[in-house]
Amino acid sequence: MNITCFIEYKIDPSKITLFQEYAENWGKIIPACGGDLIGYFLPHEGTNDTAFGLISFNSLADYERYRARLREDNEGKKNFIFAQKEKFITQENRSFLKIVPATYKQSPKASI
Repeated sequence: MNITCFIEYKIDPSKITLFQEYAENWGKIIPACGGDLIGYFLPHEGTNDTAFGLISFNSLADYERYRARLREDNEGKKNFIFAQKEKFITQENRSFLKIVPATYKQSPKASI
C-alpha cells in the first residue's frame, strides 16, 4: 500500500461502547467498499477521549473511488447516521501518510 488514511477521533468517553459498535460496523463496510482496513483503536490507558482508524490504499485516486462507493453504500450510510444520532464523535481529523519502507513491520529481535 502506498498511502494510509490516519483518522483521529475525539470521542465522548461515556459512549465508548457506541464508538466500538461504530468501528466494528466499519470492519465489514470498509473492505466491501475497497479499503484495506488496518484497524480501529480504542483508548486503553492514558487519554480516554481519543480513538484512531487506519485504512490503506494504493493511491489517492483509489481513496477517492472508495469514498464514492462508501457514500452510496447502504450500510455505510446507516453507520454515518448512527454516529450523528448518538453523538459519540466530537471531532474527526484525517491525515494521509506514506510508509518509510525500512521501518515497516520489523520483527522483534531477542536480546543476547
